[in-house]
Formats: sequence, C-alpha cells, structure tokens
Amino acid sequence: MYVPIGVLATCAAVPLGGTLGVLLSRWIPERLRNNLMPIFGLSALLIGVVNALKLSQMPAVVLSLILGLIIGELLQLEKLFHKGAVRLAAGMSRLSMGPSEGGEKMKEDFVSVLVIFCFSGTGIFGALQSGLNGDHTVLLTKAIMDLFTAVIFAITLGHMVSVVCLPELVILLVLFFSAGLLMPLVSETMLGDFMACGGLLTIATGFRVAGIKSYPVGNMLPALVLVMPLSALWGSVIQPLLG
Repeated sequence: MYVPIGVLATCAAVPLGGTLGVLLSRWIPERLRNNLMPIFGLSALLIGVVNALKLSQMPAVVLSLILGLIIGELLQLEKLFHKGAVRLAAGMSRLSMGPSEGGEKMKEDFVSVLVIFCFSGTGIFGALQSGLNGDHTVLLTKAIMDLFTAVIFAITLGHMVSVVCLPELVILLVLFFSAGLLMPLVSETMLGDFMACGGLLTIATGFRVAGIKSYPVGNMLPALVLVMPLSALWGSVIQPLLG
C-alpha cells in the first residue's frame, strides 16, 4: 500500500495558495484583479485543450456530455452548487473570512473553483495512477498549478477557496485507495476518453472564468461518471456492429 503523498500535496496547495491570495489582495488594485481572471480563463482553456487531444472515441465522449448535461439539469446540480456557495459565503462573512456580499459572479466563480480543483481529469487520473503504482508525478505537477490558481481565485473569493480542499481531499483519497480495483478495468482508450471529457469541461470552465460564455459546468459533471462506461460500450459493442 502506497502513501498518498501526491494527494496530500495537491490538497495542501489549495489552502496555501488561498491564504497567499487573501494576503496579497490587500496590495493588488481592483483593475489588476479584474484582468487576472481572464488570464486564468485562458490558462484553463490551454489545459483543457491539452487533455481534450487525448480523445480516442469522439461519439462516446459527445454522448457522455449530452447525457451528463441532461442528468445534471434534471438533478439541478448547478443550483445545488450555488446554494452551497451562498451558504459558505454567508458563513465566511460572519467569521470575517470571506466576501460580505455573495453576488452571482461570486457563485459562478465558486462553481468554477470546485470543478477545477475537485473534478479535473488531471487530478482524477493522477490519484488513480498514484494509488496503483506510487507514481506521484501528475499530482505533484497539479499541486504546483493549483497553488497559483488558488492565489488568483482567493484574491476575489477570499478564504472560500481554501475550503475547497476538503471535498477535493475526500474525492482524491477515495480514488487513490480504490485504484487497485478500478485501473485493471480501465483500458488506454477509456482513459483517453475520460481525459478528453475532463478537458472539455475544463475548456467550458475556462470560457466561463474568462467571461466569454457561461456554460452550466456544474450540470455537466455527470459526464465524468458516464464517459468510461460509454467508451467501453462503444469500443466493444457499437463499433464492431458498425463495421
């Protein structure tokens, strides 16, 4: 059994970056803060494109996105995330740890933070790889990126960013300790399609953060659960039937 060094490093980077962002926000002018978010949006787009290029079976990925969005809309996941963001902002305000006002932009940014830190293809793949063979390279790389990402978001969201490390820790630890069961069932094609699906969600997040287009990223998250089974189904059943 390996020690989850990569998981712990990744999750520790978020509150560290969040704390640094809160401290730096006092000396960063409003104009610079506003310009930092589009820059981060472009960075998220770049990360998403890199992961999306790992695509193996386009129909399976597209179908997972469509079905995932339908499920997310029916469950109203985006609204649940927004309610959580409002409650968290209110609690932080009472503790003088966060923004005193929870506007729509703040809620959208918080949902984006959840997606980037907790549901990125890089993080999920890194946790599985780390648990399977003890290679923490992917997660340590993610920790470096998350550190600076948390700094940028904490400038506007305050200590709310740091709290995201809690669900991130739970998700990555579950994946880490279940890697021995999951990875033997995952083919290279399935993994590529998963990374591509996560990349597309990251691209959607990048558009949202940059203020270009507000995709319902929270409602698209079920696609990450569907993409591997659909990839396996497409490769083993549907594609042979199509010749």
